[in-house]
Amino acid sequence: MADNLIQKAGESTWYVRLAVPADVQHKLGAKVLIQSLKTGLRKVAMDARLPILAEWKALIASTRAAKAAAREQWRQELADKSLALDPRVDASLLQAIKNPPKGLGGTESEIMARSEQLEHKKAALRLELQALEEEGAKGLTDEVFHLFETDPPTSMVEAVQRIAGLTRNVTVQLAQHRYGLSSTELAEAITITNEPTSYKPASPITTARLKTYREFRESRGGAAKHVDQQVGKMERLSEFLKKEGLPLTFDTVDAWLKSLDRAPATLGQYLMAGTAFWKWATKYDAAWREEYKDKINPFTGHELPQGGGSELAGQKREMYTLDDTLKLHQAALDNKDKPLADLIKLGWYTGARIEELCRLNKDSVITVDGIRCFSFPKSKNPSSKRVLPIHPSLLPAIDRLLEDTTDTFLIPIKADGPYGKRSHAASKAFSRLRLAAGFGRLHVFHSFRNTVITGLVRADVPDALAKEMVGHKEGSVTHDVYSKGASTAQKLAAISKLPALPI
Repeated sequence: MADNLIQKAGESTWYVRLAVPADVQHKLGAKVLIQSLKTGLRKVAMDARLPILAEWKALIASTRAAKAAAREQWRQELADKSLALDPRVDASLLQAIKNPPKGLGGTESEIMARSEQLEHKKAALRLELQALEEEGAKGLTDEVFHLFETDPPTSMVEAVQRIAGLTRNVTVQLAQHRYGLSSTELAEAITITNEPTSYKPASPITTARLKTYREFRESRGGAAKHVDQQVGKMERLSEFLKKEGLPLTFDTVDAWLKSLDRAPATLGQYLMAGTAFWKWATKYDAAWREEYKDKINPFTGHELPQGGGSELAGQKREMYTLDDTLKLHQAALDNKDKPLADLIKLGWYTGARIEELCRLNKDSVITVDGIRCFSFPKSKNPSSKRVLPIHPSLLPAIDRLLEDTTDTFLIPIKADGPYGKRSHAASKAFSRLRLAAGFGRLHVFHSFRNTVITGLVRADVPDALAKEMVGHKEGSVTHDVYSKGASTAQKLAAISKLPALPI
């Protein structure tokens, strides 16, 4: 029956049949799954069986996953049961101390053996233990009470303590039977049952789960940097849950957000990362889907604080003056960092992004209409793809860089940074340089874009032309859809209006 098809005796109809693995038979309530295909033609039955088999196999897989997830909950289950038992034990002990049995003669041991209170408690215990038992664990109650009867307690207080101990013992034995605990896990179960507050639940956002999530995001074409950021946020939440011993709920997410001390916009990004993970897990992770099937997304509905965040939030970057640029250029030379000095000069004359400049190579220097230009490929947006004439004062430096290059790139860099960014090391070097030179946090390399755009505006360069030269979208249908842009000569005339550096 390799093809899972059978015919019952005396019937011509074909059936699809699948043996249920032993480990999930109890959950599915069957040892064999069988269904009529309502056809007597074997060829038709061969095709008809496939979707049914696929559905059954998916059911078996999800049942196994749910069972595995349930097993991971045994620690929490024991802790919850023990925590529920503790106040009942305390109340019973207090009652036994305040109201010991009276009016019965004989020794204390004889009194306790005949005590109606004790018998009542024993009867209640028997019912509770029997309610806990399941198939395969029958007889535990009788075992426990055999010991109880052969070694009776000598006081009401001892009786209560013995009953509590017996309840915990049976709870551990049932957990061992239900989940097949190893000897190490059994020792842990005893500790948790006796000291439930010592147990700190592990985060459901496990390393294995995040690995699968990362692979899923990458398989869907997610940018490496964006995937890293989202997975990193979930790793931080997982560490918080493990450290604090908390489950994943709306309240614990709220507590986590408050612990981050971030600006509202940043907290919003953490919530978006959480929602993205939650949607993936509830759709593609069978164990997670089973565990959280009745739960709502804990990352939605949060009221984020207003204001706060960085003291620089909302402030515009400062532009560099000619003197500022000369100061930075000289500082780079003093540090014997000629590539950084050249990068500063390129920033002054082009207003290009630092990554765009670090990617300029021999092929990026082209001639259009007899004018030497930079050809910038698409980077941040479609408008970033552009041709920009080289400022006349920059041509000698470009000729030198073209002659000196050993790897075709104009700016020599030893190695790419994370996510293949060539500008990573240069950006860090520039940040250290400008801070050492006394510039504040509103002065960054990107400030050269402010400088160039401001220079073009003050030189009466038309707005549409200025946007085209720095790679910004113009914003009108006439220009963006129908216009082919300014001529190379027009752009050269505009870029030449930027002041030359006396270096």
